[in-house]
Amino acid sequence: MEYINIYQERIRSLCQRRGISINKLATMSNVKQSTIDNIVRGVTKNPGVRTLHKIALTFNMTLSEFLDFEALNFYSFEGDDKLYR
Repeated sequence: MEYINIYQERIRSLCQRRGISINKLATMSNVKQSTIDNIVRGVTKNPGVRTLHKIALTFNMTLSEFLDFEALNFYSFEGDDKLYR
């Protein structure tokens, strides 16, 4: 699984569990609809911390809680140098 797929799945899963559409997530988080769409569709490969923080708060989570899940905890960043360019 690629790095961005982990975020896509996390957002989709939380939306589904809480009964929130992607559109409603954008409205509630005050993040542009296009930004959330780009994350969920994989266009944005490395979402910003500020954006992720706003999304986390919408789910009534801290950023740490939002980022603390198995798929991300076991992801290896070795070889992902392209994410940081």
